[in-house]
Amino acid sequence: MDLVYLGALEPDRKHAVNTLDPEARDWLEKTGFTVGDETAWRAALTHGSMSETRDYERLEFLGDRVLGLAIADWLYGDSKADEGKLSQRLNALVSRVMCARIAREIGLGPHIRISKQADNDGGRDSDNILGDVMEALLGIHYREHGFAATRDVIYRLWHGPLNGDAGQTKHPKSALQEWAAGNQRKPPEYTVTDRSGPDHAAQFTVEVSVRNVGSAEATAGSKQQAEREAAQAFMEKFG
Repeated sequence: MDLVYLGALEPDRKHAVNTLDPEARDWLEKTGFTVGDETAWRAALTHGSMSETRDYERLEFLGDRVLGLAIADWLYGDSKADEGKLSQRLNALVSRVMCARIAREIGLGPHIRISKQADNDGGRDSDNILGDVMEALLGIHYREHGFAATRDVIYRLWHGPLNGDAGQTKHPKSALQEWAAGNQRKPPEYTVTDRSGPDHAAQFTVEVSVRNVGSAEATAGSKQQAEREAAQAFMEKFG
């Protein structure tokens, strides 16, 4: 009897493992995505540090290409610029920094499935991870709904950057990353130089530096916030 009973529970356990978190699904739908196979969408939100069978890497590969085609199509139809200028703008609009910026604007970070260690290391606010997950979401949306529907999602999410959005406030880390690239500098490096206080009220001091330019420092109640404030301080000092 016990073996039969445990076996009967197995499908429910399997279903639970593959189910998308209800809050994540609600956020996806409100953001403009149409969720189909929850297992695939769960994978699109899953970082490799979770050591699960499926994570976002393959979908990110696909989404990167879908994003590039959608943006290139928009630029071609909207502008009479030559190939060089189109390529320059395309590179900026599909860059990891831009994908991370869009991810922050729509509130993606809290919905990423990531290990506690990777989260503590700042993974949830990493440009690389945010950008990759953003592209993975586009990848699974394309797989389920095709190019036209995914292109419409991209045009809606990228509306500001596509239309110039000059002067719009940017996330300090994204702004610093773009500044460094625009000035032919290596990417900024963030280092935790001090951690103090008890775990429930820890204070982190982070230094951000750009080679051959300088550095700036900030202290806050989380590593991520300290990085943001350090980036802001750097831009105020050198930008």
